[in-house]
Amino acid sequence: MRRTKVMAAGAAATAVLTALLAGPTSGTARAAQPERLDIDLAADTGAFHGGASGSLYGIYGDGVPSRNLIEGMHLRTVSTKAQDGPQHPGADALEILPPFVDSRGKDVYIYMTDIYRGFPYQWPGADGPARLADFKEKITKQVRQVKIMGDYRKHVVYVPFNEPEGNMFGSGRWSYDNVSWLDRPEQFFAAWKEVHHLIKSLDPDARIAGPNTSQLFDQVKGFLAYAKSHDVVPDVMTWHELSSPAAVRTSVARYRSWERETGVGPLPINVNEYGHNYHLSVPGQVVQWVSAIEESKIDADLAYWNMDGNLNDSAVEANKGNGQWWLFNAYGQMSGRTVRVTAPHPNAQYTLQGVATLDAGKRQSRAIFGGKSGDADVVFRNVDPKLFGTTVHATVQEIPWTGQVGDSAQPLRLAERKAEVGADGSVTLPMRDMNEMSAYQVILSPGAHAGAPATPSVSWRKTYEAENATYTGTGYSRNGPEGTPSDVGKFATSGTYNVGGLRTGSNGVLAFDVDVPQDGTYDLSVFANSYNQYGLVKEQGPTNVFLRVDGKDPQELRLPLGYKWVVWGHTDTTVRLTAGRHRITLAAQDPELGSTKGDAIIDKLDLSLRDAAARPAVYEAEYTTVSGTRPVHTHAGVSGPGAVPLGNGASTTFWVHSPADGEATVSFDHLGGGLASLAVNGETANMPAVGGTGKGTNTVKLFLTGGINKITVTGTSGAPVLDRLRVTKSQGTLKPTVHQAETGSVTGAAKVTTTHTFATAGKAVSDVGNGKANALTLDVTAARAGRHALTIRYSNAEQAPATHYNPDPVARHVDLSVNGAANRRVLFPTTFHFNNFWELTVPVTLRQGTNRLSFTADELPDFNGDTYNQYDQRSPYAPVIDQVALTPLSAP
Repeated sequence: MRRTKVMAAGAAATAVLTALLAGPTSGTARAAQPERLDIDLAADTGAFHGGASGSLYGIYGDGVPSRNLIEGMHLRTVSTKAQDGPQHPGADALEILPPFVDSRGKDVYIYMTDIYRGFPYQWPGADGPARLADFKEKITKQVRQVKIMGDYRKHVVYVPFNEPEGNMFGSGRWSYDNVSWLDRPEQFFAAWKEVHHLIKSLDPDARIAGPNTSQLFDQVKGFLAYAKSHDVVPDVMTWHELSSPAAVRTSVARYRSWERETGVGPLPINVNEYGHNYHLSVPGQVVQWVSAIEESKIDADLAYWNMDGNLNDSAVEANKGNGQWWLFNAYGQMSGRTVRVTAPHPNAQYTLQGVATLDAGKRQSRAIFGGKSGDADVVFRNVDPKLFGTTVHATVQEIPWTGQVGDSAQPLRLAERKAEVGADGSVTLPMRDMNEMSAYQVILSPGAHAGAPATPSVSWRKTYEAENATYTGTGYSRNGPEGTPSDVGKFATSGTYNVGGLRTGSNGVLAFDVDVPQDGTYDLSVFANSYNQYGLVKEQGPTNVFLRVDGKDPQELRLPLGYKWVVWGHTDTTVRLTAGRHRITLAAQDPELGSTKGDAIIDKLDLSLRDAAARPAVYEAEYTTVSGTRPVHTHAGVSGPGAVPLGNGASTTFWVHSPADGEATVSFDHLGGGLASLAVNGETANMPAVGGTGKGTNTVKLFLTGGINKITVTGTSGAPVLDRLRVTKSQGTLKPTVHQAETGSVTGAAKVTTTHTFATAGKAVSDVGNGKANALTLDVTAARAGRHALTIRYSNAEQAPATHYNPDPVARHVDLSVNGAANRRVLFPTTFHFNNFWELTVPVTLRQGTNRLSFTADELPDFNGDTYNQYDQRSPYAPVIDQVALTPLSAP
């Protein structure tokens, strides 16, 4: 396989939009064409399925990740452990089932084998029949538990065995008879029949999936024949594809041929593990898998190599998404019919691949693609004039890689342009200097009445690789290559190399020479990592380093922690630069600010001109998820190509990014025609309706949570026409009241501690939990009654003993009571160190004046209430609590 290419240090990242700003071209008559991604809008390949949005062990519990992240990722399937299984902390099937289904999820696949510890599964018994008998008892209990889940049970699919050929029915200490069923299938086939009959006898409507092999072995054809002859055919066919996107297409085609030969099906398919560390989190890599999975019209779940509860390296903290999350957000907003996409190198991984749809009702085509550095033309053919007219409007966006644990803003708008459809019915978009780690989205709409094109999100940006920077001092190491196409078990890294040396005791300085086009304020992101379990990092938590520009203006930066080495996040700041050359340094010592504690590796530095900081982020209504309505493209004077009418009950949902918890000014541009209500993150806003009799703008102040926010506008009277939503951070109206945890009352073993140096003022409250007597109580004041955002600054680094390669962090919890009301359990994901503090927001109802908040915690028993987890996987403790802030949710 070829070596991956990345943007060279200092190479302009704006060349893509430079070409697009010149405008799309019509027709195909152009000499010396670069590679071409051909999208034939007349070649229907079936209904859009959305099956690549699946996750193995991606949900820990309700709130980790947030329901916003689940719904906004359009998560369709989740494979997870049996309820109370000891494989990993969290991810218990019946605990994640309600939040997943309530977030519009389709099916939860229960790995029934994960009721056992270890891998291979440590099922007890003196011999195979005894082990199977024990397993059948546990299966019986699992099915009976599911049956009390009401309508949620309809969303359960049972997976009786997992990778049986190398596990329960493989060869080894924990196997049935020390013989792999791939060599001698009788025992596995008989066990499959017994278990299938058992589940159906307990629940005749149950859906059963299998055989769930680690790949599509040839022997699966024999399994199909046996299942057919004994009337135990699975309801869903499952296997794993820890291979390549090309293998997905090949395997699905091969399996479908077996169905025809054996007279089975066609069955739904769930490839319930796909991708490797090198691919996950990287939009330009994952979009290649998405293309193959969508083309095959199957479901598939991202593989679980690392932490559970973070949507397979899509979720950051509890409510933030990285670049991979935004890729799936774009994918899930596709609709209508898929159309044929012909890649320049069909079905070849690490090349340009994509998927495209045409929604005739919306008069919209969407394409997502990536996997290639350099140039390509994206060609839309057979553009129907009845749908689009003779002029189209094209919006081009980039979804960049932001690391496994790096928050990402909404996709970058590279360009908007109108183009005449060529005489041959085609439109060509020239993409130049693409980054193979990024994915790209094009949305094509009728252009006749489109408003003036919006400007790019960022007019200038560059990447500077750490391995090309100048290092002086002690401790230097150039690490890599990291993940590559020939070493997919390692993590992706920009440029494939990174630099170490900034650590405790070092005097190292890493210097980046930059050249900027104009005076201004620049956003600077340092992509870095510290392994949270490494000795030097354990002392303090986040590794601190010192930034200067041309030797001046020192800043102390705390770099991101990760669950392993080479797990990338980014620390963001701003610098003031004049036009021309500058030297930006990261140092382990600073004469004014101190010395580094910890150990960090640096991947790259991203620099972008903050010319758009004062401009609002724009979200076009016609690009959103709509219900009960369709975009219209006939109104003059709109932003973008169209608008959305909202008749009574019709709605449109925006997925809006906020860099942090706090106030934002949100403007709703509309064309009048009626009124609409507003809901934010499921909370109905207590404010006047949006809309009016004529064209106008409603501007409101809303509390937005850090990361992903769901804003839904629903028609209530008349038919208001919504044009767009604009968002800017603001302050001064929704004023938070901040209360330090140590000012509250602690009881029992709970205590004020000074051991966490990065807590506010160096104080926090620890040891809440392990019984309700060990509690924190805070009296807070609200200026007015109503719904408020309660933002808790906390830390949590509890980690359970693991049985294999997955780190097993534990989500601690708080049982929160407001004014003596019933407790609400709130989960807090790991912050990787007890001295690393994050914020998590939950809505609460307060009365005017004084309110009492009570924080307690205790260990939950297993589902039936009769046993407790034996492996420290359910914590009895709350996180360390630093402070809380209370903010009204909205104001006109």
